[in-house]
Amino acid sequence: MLQNEVEYLKNQIQVARNEINKLRQQVRSLQHKQRKDVDGIADLLKNYRCEGCRQLERNCDNNATLPLNVIAKRTPTDDNIEAGPLQQQQQPPLTTKIYFNSIGVIRTCFPEKRAVPRQSSVGGHFRGQIDLRADLFTNPEHALEGLEEYSHLWIIYHFHKNMAHPKAKVAPPRLTGERVGVFATRSPHRPCPIGLSLVEIDKIDGSCISFYGIDMIDETPVLDIKPYIPYYDAPITQETGRASLGLCDNASDFYDSRQDPDGEESEMELLGATAMAQTPVNFSNYATPPPVKVPAWVQAPTRLHVEFNERAAAQLKAINVQQQCIVDVLEADPRSVYLRTKYNSQIFTFQLSEVTVTCKFDDKNNLVTVLQIRPTDHMTVGEETSPTTKLVEKSNA
Repeated sequence: MLQNEVEYLKNQIQVARNEINKLRQQVRSLQHKQRKDVDGIADLLKNYRCEGCRQLERNCDNNATLPLNVIAKRTPTDDNIEAGPLQQQQQPPLTTKIYFNSIGVIRTCFPEKRAVPRQSSVGGHFRGQIDLRADLFTNPEHALEGLEEYSHLWIIYHFHKNMAHPKAKVAPPRLTGERVGVFATRSPHRPCPIGLSLVEIDKIDGSCISFYGIDMIDETPVLDIKPYIPYYDAPITQETGRASLGLCDNASDFYDSRQDPDGEESEMELLGATAMAQTPVNFSNYATPPPVKVPAWVQAPTRLHVEFNERAAAQLKAINVQQQCIVDVLEADPRSVYLRTKYNSQIFTFQLSEVTVTCKFDDKNNLVTVLQIRPTDHMTVGEETSPTTKLVEKSNA
């Protein structure tokens, strides 16, 4: 009887082992199927394009064999010249694509977007540099001759790190979460990611321009540079005492004069501009110019008070970093709306060239305390950096 029970138990153990083997095979089969599903989903996400992106890719493919000047001027009927009027009306219009080559690159002390000043005036103590491309002209330094006579410069550049889809409404930091139309802001997240900054020229050396006023990251591509001319660029206000007048008092002389080549100013325009700049204007003969206005939320908010604890102050001297550079970044509150309100961020860390700064915000008292200034992990204190990436405080001389 005992022998029969032993045999029965052995049979049951064997049946259990067989069932376990079957379950293992099913698990392996399910794992294989799961891996295939995961790989399929990954491929789908990798190759996913929204309808707008697919349309842009189709347009790029259609335009690939055409010269750039032709691409910018194409019309909806260029792809189907033989089509009848009805077919041409039904054909969707092509998105106009215009391609530009950069003329150079901007060197700054901000390797990433975090804590970059939102306007060039905020980063006025930071020095940057524009390096023109060596293949731009035979002698690229010749293109900068005469620019040293100006004090300020407009820089037009590409927001090359903004990969997100543009939105019609954005949330500027000063609106604390409220949204407004993107074209009513200076947000970098735009349909055409182009930036415009007014900077102060420091010096020009060959094909390089050193300037003060940084609100862009390192290695930003430059599209164009233009000198700042107050007479043309400054808005007309009641305070300036400048009326909204043309360059020529006699309109008939202006329209009858020869049109000069593009980029050149006629003697009449130059004389008119000089006369307008030197001759007092009698406002009784002209309508009062409208004042320049901006929305209330754009007005400069209360600036934060910046303090350095003992440890940070000692590190500041040891690393030889200009204190005012850090103050300029922090007193304007570089945190995003998400970090400041939704995430309730107090500890904030950002990188300036070869150092990393850690600070703590006290929103109730409008205070920010610098806790630590240390060399960035991938650099050493004695490592030599490029002159254009060092933290340079503008001289008052």
